[in-house]
Amino acid sequence: MNTTLLPFLLALAVVCWVVLLLRQRKLKEKYAGLWVIVGLLIIVLAGFPQLLGWASDLAGFAIPANLLFTLAIFLVLGVCLHLSLEISVVEDETRALAEEAAILRAALDKLTARVEALSAPSGQDATADGTSPAPHHGDGLQGPRHG
Repeated sequence: MNTTLLPFLLALAVVCWVVLLLRQRKLKEKYAGLWVIVGLLIIVLAGFPQLLGWASDLAGFAIPANLLFTLAIFLVLGVCLHLSLEISVVEDETRALAEEAAILRAALDKLTARVEALSAPSGQDATADGTSPAPHHGDGLQGPRHG
């Protein structure tokens, strides 16, 4: 197999996969752009391998593969940094949602207690916290009743 054909086919597969994920709405557009650019860059480098040699000479690399690995490392570091930022944003949003859910749960519990107090039979009074008191069995002076 030709040495330029395999990278070209792999890059074409990556671009097609990204487009498929976009169409299925499994990948957001803001992430797809990076992967389409990387795929197109690999397609261009597979079609014109002398471009990598020219760029490595221009950047001062002795071997073109060193430039390619350096660019790949920077790409991976950039993706990691971006994902770290996204995780920070999601953590803040999750914390805010958890706090809001706790506040809503407390309000719901309070309203439930009020409804139970209002719907209690008229012979029972509500306690200070809005809940119904425990049922009263006798005056407590007598011992346990035996059938």
